[in-house]
Amino acid sequence: MKKLMIYGATGYTGRMAAEHAKALGLDVVIAGRNADRLMTLAAQLDVTYRVFAPDTLTAQSLEGVGVLLNFAGPFVQTAGPLMLACIEAGVDYLDITAEINVYRLAERLGVQAAEADVMLLPGVGWDVVPTDCLAMHVARRVQDPQSLRVALQVAGSMSRGSALSVSEIIGAGLLARVGGELVSTPDAQPEHFDFGDGPVLCAPLSFGDLVTGWHSTGIPDIAMFVHITGDAFPEGDLSQLPDGPSAQQREAHRARAVAEVTGADGSVARSVIETVNGYTYTPLAAVEAARRVLNNERRPGFETPARLLGMGFAQTIAGTTISDF
Repeated sequence: MKKLMIYGATGYTGRMAAEHAKALGLDVVIAGRNADRLMTLAAQLDVTYRVFAPDTLTAQSLEGVGVLLNFAGPFVQTAGPLMLACIEAGVDYLDITAEINVYRLAERLGVQAAEADVMLLPGVGWDVVPTDCLAMHVARRVQDPQSLRVALQVAGSMSRGSALSVSEIIGAGLLARVGGELVSTPDAQPEHFDFGDGPVLCAPLSFGDLVTGWHSTGIPDIAMFVHITGDAFPEGDLSQLPDGPSAQQREAHRARAVAEVTGADGSVARSVIETVNGYTYTPLAAVEAARRVLNNERRPGFETPARLLGMGFAQTIAGTTISDF
């Protein structure tokens, strides 16, 4: 089996993923831009490391690698050069982003990747794994599904990397999928969703599910929302934020999402997925996805988590349940 490269391994979530991959016995090489931090972590994990910036990546840097798993955000800055390098080197690309413009890029590069026998699979953490699987699950509860609405509940503090990534999502503007096409919806209004404790107001936001949901379910009309509680969305100088929440903080805030699908006859089905904190979920799901891809569970071109790994993949992470309403 070829190596799993974890890029951005010295970051908050990347470190957890590297530790988990090593514990599973995978052949891991860590990578990133900071040689000193990589050297320290490599010594702790007893793995090899490679130092490069995304725009200086060469085929030699990827020698022996089967899957590159990218944890380095904001992903709009790293995903493009890493995807192109992976296509050139014949390496499958995975990441954990929710930034919609990365999905649009992967979608555009899909044909080129397929011709090179390379898979582009963004979004193998929270949110997209649970919401993509949930969308496919609830879509099968109605006949001829026509519209999909997905809302995330973000509770607890946010990591520095996530805060920077959310800034990119906001910067992409408000979008929705209408008639199968992504369109600008600057006047989109907040809506109420019930995550299990009664309706709460959720704001529209353009997550990657506007791309993955379309490919995974074929539903032509899709809208995304988010409900943020407490100190989840930080303000001020984001670079001064701590790396991320502590283990105790993660345990205090479980992650939930709701999906509503309307059929052609007007019937509505709603399902809620609940799991461990998103920062706990992401390294587990991402490494498991990478492990399965290394085991040749792959399809060249652009892929989505639910379409590639199955509707039940989200629930393979312990503590994950889906409830139907």
